[in-house]
Amino acid sequence: MSRVALVTGGGRGIGRATALELARLGADVAVAELDPAGAKRTAEEVAAMGRRATAIPTDVTSASDLRNMVDRTRAEFGRIDILVNNAGIYRAAANLEITEEHWDAVLDINAKAVFFASQAVLPTMIAQRSGAIVNLASMAGKIGSRTNLPYNASKAAVISMTKSMALAHAAEGIRVNCVCPGFVETDMWDAVARDQGKLLGMSAAEFTRQRVSQVPLGRMEKPEDVANVIAFLASLRAGYMTGQALSVDGGLVMH
Repeated sequence: MSRVALVTGGGRGIGRATALELARLGADVAVAELDPAGAKRTAEEVAAMGRRATAIPTDVTSASDLRNMVDRTRAEFGRIDILVNNAGIYRAAANLEITEEHWDAVLDINAKAVFFASQAVLPTMIAQRSGAIVNLASMAGKIGSRTNLPYNASKAAVISMTKSMALAHAAEGIRVNCVCPGFVETDMWDAVARDQGKLLGMSAAEFTRQRVSQVPLGRMEKPEDVANVIAFLASLRAGYMTGQALSVDGGLVMH
């Protein structure tokens, strides 16, 4: 029986790379994505690899969308073995410029949605007595920032939720882990470099060069670098791992 994976934010970047890696390893994949075209594109790529795939337009801040995401995945595939909570956004601002709208937007998508997507999937996994949830945190959840407080707080919340969910559901055969990427070459990085560079008085290219110079392994991270670790955590090879926050950041945060 093929394992079934549900990936939020699967239309591009790390989410797309993860969907394709899980498919390569033999999973059928439901791609949940706000952009219907992005979801369809990734699902078609999964299908081209010989795996079953479905695209589910999903706003992860909507409780009804999350229920629909789960119901459609179960209807299509009969089970859900893996949930990858990948959907996220990025916005930078100096502390005195952070608005309530900014705070709510970042925390709602990056943290609140992780919990409620997991809550929507958990009854299925509990009934199966098995499942793996992998959340997307960030190195930002392990360090501070002068210009990125809501984002860092949201990712620290993901790390904390990962540990609490892992503890709560271990006896039901469900493992919950998270990954903490560093500087990843995605559309989101373009926004990071632009916004952070502006706040720090440098161009996006200068900001990127500065950040790359800090990476011990000496290069930017690719989405596939993260996807490989997510796939490992979702696999039976990581069957004795739960409640972990694995840094996948080229050595930026060594703890």
